[in-house]
Amino acid sequence: MPYVETSKGRLFYTESRGEVAHDVPLILIHGAGSSHLDWPEELRNLPGYRVLAPDLPGHGRSEGPLCLTIAECADAVTRFMDAMGIERAILVGHSMGGAIAQWIALDKPGYAAGLALVGTGARLKVSPKIMVGLQEDFENTVDRIVRYSWAPDAPRELVEMGRQMLLEAGQEVLLRDFRACDKFDVMLYLGRITAPTLVISGELDSMTPPRMGEYIAERVRRSSFILVPGAGHMMALEKPDEVVSAIREEFGKNGA
Repeated sequence: MPYVETSKGRLFYTESRGEVAHDVPLILIHGAGSSHLDWPEELRNLPGYRVLAPDLPGHGRSEGPLCLTIAECADAVTRFMDAMGIERAILVGHSMGGAIAQWIALDKPGYAAGLALVGTGARLKVSPKIMVGLQEDFENTVDRIVRYSWAPDAPRELVEMGRQMLLEAGQEVLLRDFRACDKFDVMLYLGRITAPTLVISGELDSMTPPRMGEYIAERVRRSSFILVPGAGHMMALEKPDEVVSAIREEFGKNGA
């Protein structure tokens, strides 16, 4: 299994490159309490692209201390890119990963050839009940998060996989990630993002409702917005064909 040594620790990642038609790779950045498995195989193995999906420090199979802020997570991703010899990439971020992608585009824009923001917002406030529940009633709170995360008709096996992933991530990881999300707010700075940006929202997303995606798309100058019908917060796994098609169409036409 591939690992790379970075100043943020030894990070696990998956990579697919096949016959690469595009010079700019895709970096898939997962959400809170998750790993590269946040992403469907259809995207992790997207034909014509070099696609890398790292586990953030302390997540999945990666080593290293957990990041305390979105800024620290963003630094881990750019250091991963440096270690892999990647100067620029299309940053595809889900939920917390979308926050990380936005932060990179604002703080280190040279790394961002494009953004695909999936089920995310420019501010990610977390319910105080969730924060308290993660500390005092972890398993039941995970169940609650899972109910918010998936569309009502999502396949049971996917929902159970998502539940197990959060339980295996553990209390400390989820608390650190949710605290980092809760502090994240770039609502006033979206106009500074210059990278071509695709915003993808799920029609039935209760965690980051479509209005949050629309807010980003309305304020980023070079942006487009896609609403995935019938999809919840985990839309990339629920509706992989729709998400993959949107990303392929957007960044194919932009020559990335």
